[in-house]
Amino acid sequence: MDKVNKIIRNQSKSIDWRALQYYNYYRILLSGLFVILVYIGQLPEPLGSLDDHFFSITSHIYLLLALVFAWFIYKQVPRLNLQIAVHTLVDIIMLSLLMYSSNGLSSGFGMLIIIAVAGGSILREGTIAILFAAIASFSVLGHELYIQFFRDFDTVNYTHAGILGATFFIAAIIGNLLSARVRSSEALAEQQAIEINELAKLNEHIVQRMQSGIIVLDSNMNILLMNESSKRLLGQQGKDTHKIFNFINNYLKNYIHEWLHNDAQQNVIIKLEEDETELQASFIKLTLVSNYQILVFLEDLARIRQHAQQLKLVSLGRLAASIAHEIRNPLGAINHAGQLLQESNTVSLEDKRLTEIINDHSLRVNNIIENVLSVSRREQTTSEEIEIFGWLKNFVTEFEQRFNLSDGDIRLNIKRDDINVRMDPSQLHQVIWNLCENAIRYSQVKPAITIIFDLSSETQRPYIDIIDYGSGMSEEIKQQLFEPFFTTETKGSGLGLYLARELCEANQASLNLYSTSDVGSVFRLNFMPLNKQDELI
Repeated sequence: MDKVNKIIRNQSKSIDWRALQYYNYYRILLSGLFVILVYIGQLPEPLGSLDDHFFSITSHIYLLLALVFAWFIYKQVPRLNLQIAVHTLVDIIMLSLLMYSSNGLSSGFGMLIIIAVAGGSILREGTIAILFAAIASFSVLGHELYIQFFRDFDTVNYTHAGILGATFFIAAIIGNLLSARVRSSEALAEQQAIEINELAKLNEHIVQRMQSGIIVLDSNMNILLMNESSKRLLGQQGKDTHKIFNFINNYLKNYIHEWLHNDAQQNVIIKLEEDETELQASFIKLTLVSNYQILVFLEDLARIRQHAQQLKLVSLGRLAASIAHEIRNPLGAINHAGQLLQESNTVSLEDKRLTEIINDHSLRVNNIIENVLSVSRREQTTSEEIEIFGWLKNFVTEFEQRFNLSDGDIRLNIKRDDINVRMDPSQLHQVIWNLCENAIRYSQVKPAITIIFDLSSETQRPYIDIIDYGSGMSEEIKQQLFEPFFTTETKGSGLGLYLARELCEANQASLNLYSTSDVGSVFRLNFMPLNKQDELI
């Protein structure tokens, strides 16, 4: 704020110096004109009619002083107010001397003195304007007294001198009032300039800090404005603008052209081929006087899905809590009654088989409720930097012990041990555990599971591949694979893969079926890109 005020004060001071400079140009022109008339010997009446030699000397001195003033104004020394006072006093004195040598008040030099008083009053605000008028009045009155006492043959006109003196004071007062009004307007303009500057800074700060990417394009698709979020979303590195221009030329131009000319959708989803990032772009047309601009909003679809996931979990939590409350009590009663029947000595073997079915399906329903609750109670993710090399080794050891696997049943292939990932550790454990549990169930050869960790050379995203060696999947199963409650197992709940994908999206990661064939399937967990991981550290 202080810096802005200083700049505005300097600008105002520069304007005052410029006004003084323009007024000095008038002084040089006036005195130069008198000097030229002297040199050509064609002084019109009444210039120099009383004493042409004195008129010539005064004109030369006046021109010399004007040139000296020009140099001082250029150097801006001494200070402005002192120069204005000196310049005005010199004008009054020199014009009074020229008036004396040109037969007094009848020469018309009184009008030039009025201009000098008015100019000084406008340039210099305050009571000094009255001083200028008083000095000019005394100069005119002194001229008349001099004529009366020392030049008896000249006519004295005190009335004319008095009217001219009053005119000096009127010109000083009006000039002072105009100066005050001008300076008041300048102060208001300065204040408005400060407010506009601060508002512009605030707007720029808001635009640059927005999580949404903002790009402003002209009608020729040239970038007029771009905030930091848009650069981050498009993966700009430093001052390299290749990705930005590639995005505009390869994606935005086509969508904007269709939107403008074919009334297409205002919101589109763009998947960047470079790093598989999905962006939602929204267009708004800004109509100007002679042209138009296009405002583009960019949103990270992974972030949108993450927010939607949180809202979904809240709604599902309320629904699950209601279902659990309504189902668990009668389900517990059914399960308990089945156990009592199973323990009774009066129940036949055939009926005991029926009680086993009741207990098994009661446990299955209870398991479904637990899975739904596990989704609905999912807390907000707490991403941490994970040293994946050691983490995967510990996970494999734990998984082998849990399922009594022998060495060689799980093959771990870590191709990049110098890269860490960011994700909630507990949720990553749940996702990998679910994938490995499915893989061990369907694999038919040894090793049953292969786990690969690497960095994609195309997308620069770390990934984990979970590979099983089963019989693959049909196209129908692939289409419904991640839908809730879809399962090919009679005892499965159908929530495992759905829950795994939801957890990945909550961490700005992605889970998909990378490939499948009659010799096995590959599930790939893609972590967020490295450049986005760096922003979260």
